[in-house]
Amino acid sequence: MLAAIDHSHEGMSKELQAYNRLLKQRLSDFMAEARNNEYKLRRFQALELKLVSLNSLRELVEAIILPDASTVSWDEVSLLLFDPEYEVKRILDDEGVAFDNVPELIFATSLKEMHELYNASLFPLLGDYRATKHAKLFSHARKKPASIALLPLVRYGRLIGSLNIGSYDADRFVRGVRTDFLEHFVAVVAICIENGINLERLKRQGLTDTLTSINNRRFFDQRMKEEVESAGRSGKPLSCMLLDVDHFKKVNDTYGHQVGDLVLREVAALIRTQLRGSDVLSRYGGEEFSTLLANTGGEEAVEVAERIRRSIADHIFKTDEFPPFNVTISIGVATMKCAANSKLEPRAGHNLIGQADKVLYDAKAGGRNRVTHAGSFCLTQG
Repeated sequence: MLAAIDHSHEGMSKELQAYNRLLKQRLSDFMAEARNNEYKLRRFQALELKLVSLNSLRELVEAIILPDASTVSWDEVSLLLFDPEYEVKRILDDEGVAFDNVPELIFATSLKEMHELYNASLFPLLGDYRATKHAKLFSHARKKPASIALLPLVRYGRLIGSLNIGSYDADRFVRGVRTDFLEHFVAVVAICIENGINLERLKRQGLTDTLTSINNRRFFDQRMKEEVESAGRSGKPLSCMLLDVDHFKKVNDTYGHQVGDLVLREVAALIRTQLRGSDVLSRYGGEEFSTLLANTGGEEAVEVAERIRRSIADHIFKTDEFPPFNVTISIGVATMKCAANSKLEPRAGHNLIGQADKVLYDAKAGGRNRVTHAGSFCLTQG
C-alpha cells in the first residue's frame, strides 16, 4: 500500500516538474516576445520622431520610402499617394524631385485605383504577394516579395494613400498576425503627409498665382535676390527671360475674359514643360511671365526660349464656343555672368530683369513672335 502511494507521489512529482518546465518555457517565450516588441516599438518611435521633425514634403517622402536600416528592416517598400489633381506631384516637382529616380513613389488619380487595393476595408492587409494585384506597387523591386503588408493612409475616414511593405520571407506578413505597431505607425505617417501637404499649400497661398497655379511676382522677386547672390558667389551664369503673350487684349476682346484666362493657364503650362525642375517660372503680371535659369549661359537660354516660342505658336487653343485658334509670344532674354566671388551692385537683379524687359520691347517692336537676347553683363561695385 505504501509502495503504491510512493509511486503515485513520484508520478505526481514528475508531472509537476514537467508542468513547471512548461511554465518556465512559456514565461521565457513571453519575455522574449516582450523584449522583441519593446525593440520594435523603440525603432518605430525613432522613425516616427524623425518623420515629425522634417521640414519639407520631399524630405518626408524620402524618409518613408528610404528608411534608415537602423530603424526598420524592410526588404521592399513603396508609397502610393492619392493625387487626383496632380497637386502633390507639382509640389514635389517644385522641390526638385526627379520622379524617374524614385520609382518607389507612385500616384493614383482615381478612387477606383485605391478601392481596387482595399475594397471597403480601411485596415492593414497582410498576406501573399500576388502579381495580378500588387505588381504596380512593387514594379521597382529587385526581386518580388513573397509576403506583403498594405497599410492604408487614412485621414478622417478618407483614404489618402497606401504604404506598402514587402518581405522576401513568406511568413513575415501573414493573415491573422497582430498589426498594432503597424497601425499606429501608419497613422503617424498619414498625419505627417497631410500636414506636409497643408504646409506647402499655406506657403503657396501667398506666393502662387491663383489663375495659373505658378509662382507670383512676390515669389519671383524673392528668388531673384537669392539666385543673383548665388551667381555672384559661384561665377556661374544666370539667365532671365521675360515672356509676353502677343495681342492678348485682342484675345480678350474677341473671345472674352474666360477664354483669355484659359489661354494664360495653357501658356503657363506650355512654358513649364520646357523648363527644368530647378528653374523659376512666375506670372510677372497680366499676360507677362518671367523665368530664372540658374547655371545657364546666354546661348543655352536662347535655345530654351526658342523651344518655348515654338511650342506656343504650334499649340491650338480649343473652346466649346469658338473655332480653334493660335497665339504667339515674344521673349526677351538677358544673362548675368560674373567672376566668382564678385561684389555685385545691390541693383544687379533689378538690372537683369530690366535688360530682359528692354529686349522684350525690341522683340515686340520687331514684329512679335520672336526671341531677342540682351547679351551677357556683370554689374559689380566699384
